[in-house]
Amino acid sequence: MKKIYSCLVAIFLMGLILIPLDKVTAGNKDRSGQAGASELLINPWARSSGWGSVGTANTQGLEAIFTNVAGTGFTKGTEIIFSYTNWLSGSGVNLMAFGLSQKLGQNGGVLTAAVMSMSFGDIDITTVSSPEPIQGTFSPNYMNINLSYAKAFSNSIYGGITVKLITETISDASATAIALDAGIQYVTGEKEQIKFGIALKNVGAPMRFTGDGLSFRGVIPGHGNDNDQFTVEQRSAKYELPATLRIGASYDFLIGEMHRITLAGNFTSNSFTKDQFTLGLEYALKYYLQLRAGYTYQNGIFETDLSERGTVFTGPSAGFTVSVPFNKEKETGIAIDYSFRATNPFQGTHSVGIKLNF
Repeated sequence: MKKIYSCLVAIFLMGLILIPLDKVTAGNKDRSGQAGASELLINPWARSSGWGSVGTANTQGLEAIFTNVAGTGFTKGTEIIFSYTNWLSGSGVNLMAFGLSQKLGQNGGVLTAAVMSMSFGDIDITTVSSPEPIQGTFSPNYMNINLSYAKAFSNSIYGGITVKLITETISDASATAIALDAGIQYVTGEKEQIKFGIALKNVGAPMRFTGDGLSFRGVIPGHGNDNDQFTVEQRSAKYELPATLRIGASYDFLIGEMHRITLAGNFTSNSFTKDQFTLGLEYALKYYLQLRAGYTYQNGIFETDLSERGTVFTGPSAGFTVSVPFNKEKETGIAIDYSFRATNPFQGTHSVGIKLNF
């Protein structure tokens, strides 16, 4: 009877998350393109991205720094992750991510540091007066540096906060900002199989580009003397950060001692783009193997016209994890993660990660 009740609870929770009620409206599409720093919306981690970043309620460990920072509070010792992402395969854009999560004593919480770097390759330098690419190249770079702290406030409630430094640079201009993330996870059920989560992300002051690229030298009209030259610095327009609100729930179906099936749902409210609903499913064979898949829906996702769809992603995502435990009781070991996110155009987004627990 308890199992039937638990299943009904899980289905009810998924319904609350995934069914668009009358009061839930889509994100403001009229503001699309008005925000900057859109790299903050990219999940660079291979494990959690394999089912559409659905784990606001149940992602635990270092990777929760993206989905819901409260989940980093579940780190049991030291966790290190290296991740590489071939973003929109064929575009030449790559992401590198590194993170370290460390538990601070028995009741001291968990401290996490993570860095994501996004490179675009070499781009030819052209100007209005010299449109031919004969002046060399430049390499834009985006980088996010995250520092998080999370703590278990009880056996059921975990909370955390992230301070992130955002930098965007080209050869002669750059922009910098500081943003905050915060989140809570709640765990309940006889075997802690029911989880809820809520996270607020990318809250910060607007960004603005500055640098030599926004200045030019002029001459006072009527004067030809070099001493009469002056430098004019232009002000670039400010742009806001892509603030988001994530609400999620999950349920673990435990089958004996070896098998687990997790059903998870997530609603993401985007300030500047369409809202998203994600459903994910993960199968786990103890510590050794996890298979996962997800689907992300937003208004217009089935449109073939990219301008109507509003995103290059078409919805499906999938991934797997293979783990080799060193100590099963302490849950230490090494794991290889892979994920794929379908896109149109381009040939999808591929991520590979290595995770160490000790």
